[in-house]
Amino acid sequence: MSLHIQFRPVSREDGDALATLRVEAMRESLERAGRFDPERARNRFLDAFSPDATHEIVANGERAGFYVLKWKGASLWLDHLYLKAQWQGRGIGAQVLRHVFARADELQVDVGVGALRGSPANRFYARHGFELVEQVDVDNYYVRRPRR
Repeated sequence: MSLHIQFRPVSREDGDALATLRVEAMRESLERAGRFDPERARNRFLDAFSPDATHEIVANGERAGFYVLKWKGASLWLDHLYLKAQWQGRGIGAQVLRHVFARADELQVDVGVGALRGSPANRFYARHGFELVEQVDVDNYYVRRPRR
């Protein structure tokens, strides 16, 4: 079955549903790190929730996940990229990155991202051209330079 992917804006009212999606998507990695606290993960997202920077990922008409792309200094920062478990491993994350990279390349700016150490996200970001630039506590930080 082919996938039809769309990126849609969200509103303030979407915050609770997106926070729930984030908690479920992060659960396994946070449990493995001994840091799973669903209330903390939920509140951390909602406290910084910016609908203007958040995009719903719709796959075949269903909310499959979301991403948040913000400015951090002179770079774009991929603050969140989460997919529901049933949508992972189907190339959707790669489509999100191609979309983000096209914007970054057009603007000639870096894209930064962070990932919890031990998370499969680290392999995903490295495979898509991000370079590890810093390790702090339990997090890895990456950058992807613009293509000319």
